[in-house]
Parts: sequence; structure tokens; C-alpha cells
Amino acid sequence: MTDSSTRPLAVFDLDNTLADTAHRQHFLEGRPREWDAFFAAAPQDPPLAEGVALAVESARECEVVYLTGRPERCRQDTLAWLADHGLPAGRVYMRRNADRRPARFTKLEILRRLGRDREVRVLVDDDELVCDDAERAGFTVVRARWAGRSAALEDAQEREGRT
Repeated sequence: MTDSSTRPLAVFDLDNTLADTAHRQHFLEGRPREWDAFFAAAPQDPPLAEGVALAVESARECEVVYLTGRPERCRQDTLAWLADHGLPAGRVYMRRNADRRPARFTKLEILRRLGRDREVRVLVDDDELVCDDAERAGFTVVRARWAGRSAALEDAQEREGRT
């Protein structure tokens, strides 16, 4: 299949799936959390080789799309980061700036919407709760376990709906 409107989708998370956020985790460890600084440091994220390789490989058969809990205000930095690191071109789905629902809710909502018109071949994500809910909903999941885990980021994803 070469028509991009009929190719299956491969859906990739960004933080700790394609981008290593370890250098900016310290912004989430204190109270109050330093969200502006956390997101401002995202352009300096090193790529995660395992995730990047999987995205490039997936692009051979699938249309790659990106599904992130990052807020919409980070779009320009995110698009530049994807291009700078040689990731396949693709649509980027981001959280609305004021949306504070847990990532597992926002991402599953978008996955279901994508799946209405296209086959979602795979979701690749590091968030265990997102992965659990996606699997329960019938999606094939690859759990991105190649980055170091961060309790602060996990708490932020679930309790504060920030990433």
C-alpha cells in the first residue's frame, strides 16, 4: 500500500519513548513543580535509539503519527525536535493547553478516534497505565521500557495531567 490514507497507523508517544527526558526530571521533583522549565528544556532531549529505530522501521509499512501528553503550546519545539532527529514526518496529536485529564484518558480517546477510520497497527508508549487501557480497548501495544523510569513523571501523567 502506498496511499497514506489507507496505510495502517503506528502511533508513538514522545517523552521517554522517543525523547529521553532524564535531564529535565528534576523540574518535577519539587513543589510546586516547574512546568514551564520542564517543557522549555524539551528541545534538548536526546533521542532514544530504540524508539527512533522502531519509528523509522514502522514507517516502511505504516503512517507514523505522534500522540503526546505535551501541551499544544509545545508544538513548534516538538515539530523541530522530530525533524532534527530524523523521525518520520507525521501528524502530531497534543493535549489542549488546559486539559488536565490523565494521559490514559486523553490518549485512549484519540486512539479510538483514529481507529474509527484506520487500522491502528501499534501504539508505542512508556506509560504503563496508558498501555494497560489501550490493550483493554483492543489495541496492540509495545511498551517502551528502554528509558529510565521517573516516579515524578508518572505521578504528573496520572495525577496532574500535564504530560
